[in-house]
Amino acid sequence: MSLRLLGTGTAEGWPQASCRCASCATERTEGRVRSSTAALLDDTVLLDCGPTTPEAAVRAGVHLSRVRVLLVTRQHRDHPGQAALLRRGWVADAPLVVAGPADAVEAARAWLAPEAPVTWLVVVPGDRHELHGYDVRVLAANHRTGLGTPGATEAVLYDVTSPTGLRALHATGTGPLPDASVAATEGAAYDVVLLDETHGDHDDPADAQHLGLASFADQVRRLRAVGAVTDATDVVAVHLSHHNPPTRELARRLAAHGARVVDDGTELAAHGGLPVPGGRTLVLGGARSGKSAEAERLLLAAPAVEYVATSGRRDGDAEWAARVATHVERRPAHWTTTETLDLVPLLADPRPDAPALLVDCLTLWLTGVIDRHGAWEPGVPGHDAAWAGVEADVAGLLAAWRTTSRRVVAVSNEVGQGVVPATASGRLFRDAMGRLNAAVAAETEDVRWCVAGRVVRL
Repeated sequence: MSLRLLGTGTAEGWPQASCRCASCATERTEGRVRSSTAALLDDTVLLDCGPTTPEAAVRAGVHLSRVRVLLVTRQHRDHPGQAALLRRGWVADAPLVVAGPADAVEAARAWLAPEAPVTWLVVVPGDRHELHGYDVRVLAANHRTGLGTPGATEAVLYDVTSPTGLRALHATGTGPLPDASVAATEGAAYDVVLLDETHGDHDDPADAQHLGLASFADQVRRLRAVGAVTDATDVVAVHLSHHNPPTRELARRLAAHGARVVDDGTELAAHGGLPVPGGRTLVLGGARSGKSAEAERLLLAAPAVEYVATSGRRDGDAEWAARVATHVERRPAHWTTTETLDLVPLLADPRPDAPALLVDCLTLWLTGVIDRHGAWEPGVPGHDAAWAGVEADVAGLLAAWRTTSRRVVAVSNEVGQGVVPATASGRLFRDAMGRLNAAVAAETEDVRWCVAGRVVRL
């Protein structure tokens, strides 16, 4: 199976011609242009056709004369490209099957003469058709266009198997996948999944018509859970808009979920899946630098996550309670939370299916350890013995971190780049925190530094 992405953008494209946002400006500077999403399977099956798809095919160096099946996901500004069907009729008389929801088929039919060699096929979720040797299963999308009759299917997804047995899921133009659609993909082990990712960081649960980065990751998790996505599946984000960060940052974000972004015109043949990052990750940064958000993003597609909160509760502190509530609210509902300073048993868990760990954060862990040993006041009687207890706990943590087999992401503050603390205890903590960060980083294969919401690999 050869699958070429003729377009990977939304109807308006990315960058948008009249937009001055940073995302569009960066893409424009780097010479990258994305047209409306469409894919060509074996030169025979065209998955969606927007108004710019024929020109995109020309730019990619392919022609559409051998297309015999057009699968339309929905009627919209860019689905289908009715004028493209009209222009095809001017130069080709080969038979064509056009399949899609009823309103999309009727909109396309109006552009062609009744005698055109086109077979019109109205599809609904649950249908299965053999079209020109391809096994086409129709799945439900989570999308309404408002262009169909009340209660009618207005958008669908396609599960297509080629004559050679290779299988692709075309899931653009959808919000979170309906449960029935996920169930229908059980055991599919797709070779390619093209998955909507329109909203980027502007993922809005109130707008369930498309996916953003967080909901994209959750759909990957759900598809992995039923065996639809495997380690060999090439998961590619499509229907991209300027609500996303620029491509280089988007690629970094998607890689955490075993997914990728490609340019228009890319052929996906025999690529295989991207490895899902494992092992240990340390995310460093100052206050409000985005370090916790980055750590959480890394695990959004993990099948299960144990969030380890080292902060504890502070009775009577409303401001602290508000901070904790903000963190809790943005965690996925299927994550579990453990409040503890005892990290060693968690890191030592030998189960191969143990949930990924997210430790937030080592700074508050160290604070709690110093509290536990009463070691805040250097120079007072008994401090040396108390501090020896702190160092023993740090050594135990480092040993467990070094040998853990779990996927673990830890957050920690960089506290040494400001003014010199005015108190001896403040200087004690600054120095201890710096040493702990350096020691953990030395035993970590993936260290990241967050500044102003931007992330740098160290």
